Amino acid sequence: MSSSIEELARANVRKLTPYQSARRLGGNGDVWLNANEYPLAVPFELSQNTLNRYPECQPKQVIERYAAYAGLQPDQVLVSRGADEGIELLIRAFCEPGKDAVLFCPPTYGMYSVSAETIGVEYRTVDAQEEWQLNLPAIAERLDGVKLVYVCSPNNPTGNLIKPEDIRQLLEMTRGKALVVADEAYIEFCPAATLTGWLQEYPHLVILRTLSKAFALAGLRCGFTLANAEVIALLMKVIAPYPLSTPVADIAAQALSEQGVAIMKQHVKEVLANREKLIADLRECDCVEKVFTSETNYVLARFTASSAVFKTLWDQGIILRDQNKQPGLSGCLRITVGTREECDRTIEALKTLPGASDSREQA
Repeated sequence: MSSSIEELARANVRKLTPYQSARRLGGNGDVWLNANEYPLAVPFELSQNTLNRYPECQPKQVIERYAAYAGLQPDQVLVSRGADEGIELLIRAFCEPGKDAVLFCPPTYGMYSVSAETIGVEYRTVDAQEEWQLNLPAIAERLDGVKLVYVCSPNNPTGNLIKPEDIRQLLEMTRGKALVVADEAYIEFCPAATLTGWLQEYPHLVILRTLSKAFALAGLRCGFTLANAEVIALLMKVIAPYPLSTPVADIAAQALSEQGVAIMKQHVKEVLANREKLIADLRECDCVEKVFTSETNYVLARFTASSAVFKTLWDQGIILRDQNKQPGLSGCLRITVGTREECDRTIEALKTLPGASDSREQA
């Protein structure tokens, strides 16, 4: 029976490799540094008791508060079940399966390909250049038939910003042809780099945001798509009738209040201080070959014998994110910035591991 059921599924779904989220990978740790979450809970509680009624499709208070926070008008904001739903809504609204394509530049976030494959839309990749910047000439050669170009900045998992002048060139070459989707999931850690101020100049620019990272609400699953009103109106045609549950809208509105934003900014200050100490400490570990610059709440590092490092820490309950399968990231592990105690425990574990010269001597 199971084989016949599988044959009923779409061919692209049968072939699909699902996105391996941090929770899907499992683990029995007590130091979770693999999902880029804020390490502590936030002090919000449910205030509404209207679960017998359907929620608003686009909760007015959430939309208005996020628009004010982002410096935009309410008709430029759409709220969804995480930024992941925004990724998918754009493909559903703008890409014809079997005809159009999306493009992105690995190493980068894995859901761009999964969403495209799920819907049956071709995805094209142009590997990033040195320091993970855009290869604009190669992108230009592959734009025929592309409707969406996803650019993650700061980029996950590398942590770097994409040069604004390169994004501007990309916007110019795609004008009238495709949308450029800037994924700003981590922008609160480098707010000056946001592209929201470019929306008026570029009607085909779209920006993705989330409450999962700096707002410390990964479990809420609440994200935002920022764009010109014409784009938002098209996305509203394909979004689910009730994308946000009443409890999600309730907490999101609190997080976007004046007090909630102040709490977020304090979290960011703490994370940035912990990040700088973590980077400095990582550079003192023999098993670390290179630590990359980060504009986010995580750090990418290249290790000697990274698989052994990953397993050793896993066995000690310290869960990191293995990036070895990503293009150009051989030997790399991504480490979320946790509490000071969690970072210190990670460094203590790493300092017991041999470095490159020690590994060669033991071979």
